[in-house]
Amino acid sequence: MKTVPKKAKNKSKKQKKKREMANVVQELYQTCSEVFADGDHQIAGYIPPAPDIERLKSVLDRMKPEDLNLSPNMPMFRRSSTAQEASHPRITYIELHECDQFSIGIFCLPPSAVIPLHNHPNMTVFSKLLFGALRIKSYDWVDDGTSSTSKINTGEITHRGNMHCFTALTACAILDVLGPPYSESEGRHCTFFQDFPYDKFSGGAEELVPTEEEVTKKYAWLQEIEKPEDYIDGGPS
Repeated sequence: MKTVPKKAKNKSKKQKKKREMANVVQELYQTCSEVFADGDHQIAGYIPPAPDIERLKSVLDRMKPEDLNLSPNMPMFRRSSTAQEASHPRITYIELHECDQFSIGIFCLPPSAVIPLHNHPNMTVFSKLLFGALRIKSYDWVDDGTSSTSKINTGEITHRGNMHCFTALTACAILDVLGPPYSESEGRHCTFFQDFPYDKFSGGAEELVPTEEEVTKKYAWLQEIEKPEDYIDGGPS
């Protein structure tokens, strides 16, 4: 009976794992290429057909941190030792791919890091939480929906002009797919916002009194602000 040296076995396992990782990432890339291949994605408000959304969501649902060689113990997920960065942890963005049709990237958030409230004009967004726990606050314009806040440890999918803010409760890795990506020349500029409670906004001499519906649906006022400085290394814009 032929025996295989232990070192050779370990090497074989590592090579197999690399092939599996490459296959999963390649499947994501290929699926995105097909889902966002149609020129209709350039039309304002275009959303891929439901079967295509489910195909891409299925691929993302199967993806694990190991597929992208990520671990919470990596340096970009740790709290900084400096006082300034400890109070405002910096986020690292790893770009995997970007073309005119779509982009794929990973947001790496240390505990307490915040991706500020921002929009996705005429884009479809798929966000998969690979590990960690985070809080999401999201808004749609009043004629499209309402706002919501939730704590999640699973994936998320967003459409249209959805605006959201992520706050890391623990170290987090978020796999992000944008279709199409941000583009200044095509009118898809990333705009940042500050939100204010609806009933605290002064409409003149008196504060506005919200209706029961407005309280239930958590309406808010959004004010456009400048892009926050130094919150991220790299990243789409």
